[in-house]
Amino acid sequence: MNLDKKLSRTWARIGPRAVYGSVMSQIALQDESLLLISADLGRSSGLATFYRDHPDKFINTGIAEQNMVGFAAGLSRVGYKVFASTFAPFASMRASEQVRMNLGYMEEPVRLVALGSGVSMAFLGNSHYGLEDLSIMRSIPGITIISPADCIELYKALSVMVEHNAPTYLRITGAPSAPTVYESDYDFKIGTPNWISPKSDINVFASGSVVAQCKKAVEEIEKKTGVAVGLLNIHTLKPLPEKFLAEIIAGSDLTFIVEEHTKTGGLRGAIAELVVDQGLDSRSIFTRTLPDHYLETGEYSYLLSLYGLDALALESFFMEKIANA
Repeated sequence: MNLDKKLSRTWARIGPRAVYGSVMSQIALQDESLLLISADLGRSSGLATFYRDHPDKFINTGIAEQNMVGFAAGLSRVGYKVFASTFAPFASMRASEQVRMNLGYMEEPVRLVALGSGVSMAFLGNSHYGLEDLSIMRSIPGITIISPADCIELYKALSVMVEHNAPTYLRITGAPSAPTVYESDYDFKIGTPNWISPKSDINVFASGSVVAQCKKAVEEIEKKTGVAVGLLNIHTLKPLPEKFLAEIIAGSDLTFIVEEHTKTGGLRGAIAELVVDQGLDSRSIFTRTLPDHYLETGEYSYLLSLYGLDALALESFFMEKIANA
């Protein structure tokens, strides 16, 4: 596939859920052992096209997320490569016991696809927001957690996950017409972050679709002030490259952490644990996350702005801390 600016913008326009279905339709042509399962979200998962093209490889368990995870684990046990999808809070909370036992304890390599993480479900509100999912998934031993920055990275992640023989939680954030991060091919490796802008004395750690917002913010800062800010896309939240991140923090004047998750248990929590374990100084680390309470409803762009996660708010946040450093 030719990963270029045109494809990046086309995929950004249709959004990550539609891209998920489209990419899986292509992967299914090359792998007879692939099965996709949905908890009655075929169309909402972007899988209408997949079902049309591969009806024998699609299973709808109905609105029964716990059953979906157990069923997926059983199919995995007998040799299928299983991707199971539902909205993030249902994957991580409603089915958490099944994920813990069947994916964590039993180590079945199910690929659990969490749709609409963060606040991208917009007017569907707190029942559908993925606010706490990372804190739950990170606490389960042995599960790989990936949060793609945009649709190109979603494609890269799905392509790698097919052959990744470990239980995996794919956290999909963002919405149609969201900004892009990547416009060409690049090396994606689970557990290895990518620099979006080069390492500097001031660095931003981010994951998911807010990487694009951070990219806009650091570009504006350099254009307006000449201050270079490094931006690291931490697409894999578990396992983290702890030594690599610790060296960056120790060598930075300022480190920022940005994520579309509550302040408890996500990337912020993972870095805080790292700081304690490595004995690092936390006084130069600043974070911007979703708040630790239930949120407003509204359009996705409005919610990012409201909670200080859009490019304009992040630019102001970074500049305030830089000026006071």
